[in-house]
Amino acid sequence: MKGKFITIEGPDGAGKTTQVRKIAQYLKSAGKNVLITREPGGTAFGEKLRDTLLSPGIESPVPEAEALIYAASRAQLIKKVIAPALLGGTHVLCDRFVDSSLAYQGWARGLGIQTIMEINSWFIQDWWPDITILLDVDPALSISRLNRARDRLERETMDFHKRVREGFLKVRDMFPERIVTVDASESPEKVFNAIIGVIKNIL
Repeated sequence: MKGKFITIEGPDGAGKTTQVRKIAQYLKSAGKNVLITREPGGTAFGEKLRDTLLSPGIESPVPEAEALIYAASRAQLIKKVIAPALLGGTHVLCDRFVDSSLAYQGWARGLGIQTIMEINSWFIQDWWPDITILLDVDPALSISRLNRARDRLERETMDFHKRVREGFLKVRDMFPERIVTVDASESPEKVFNAIIGVIKNIL
């Protein structure tokens, strides 16, 4: 039986990484095989691209190049990690996926959501998530939660982060059957309980 593909989306500081870990623990305790991965990254090639994309100490790519680098990392991750795991019956949890590109590059960078869709649909093909949890939170709160050195995107202006949130909500409205919004301003435990309520319905 094919595994389920679950992605966790949201702005920087929404708590995605924490929730991915908690979801994985829950599924493993229920006897499920689980693979955790992330975007950008998840492969040796993708991790090098991640460094290129997020390092604040190098030249920033233009929006078009940024979108294509994310797409390259995603294509590698699908072919090398996600598809084989799902075909083997393993559930895959991914910290960000294509919806981040639609929100960040498509909407916040102004490249157009449809343009980013076309670039990514070429290689995603049948490997769209079964369910996407969108952790929605006001950017002022999410950015204030970052208590570490910030990467290149996290250092963007508040106006940019507000556009990212707008982008995520627009993408959610495009895919209401797949994307479920969870209020990420709540405590991590309340957020987790809401997520599990959603995930139980697809397992």
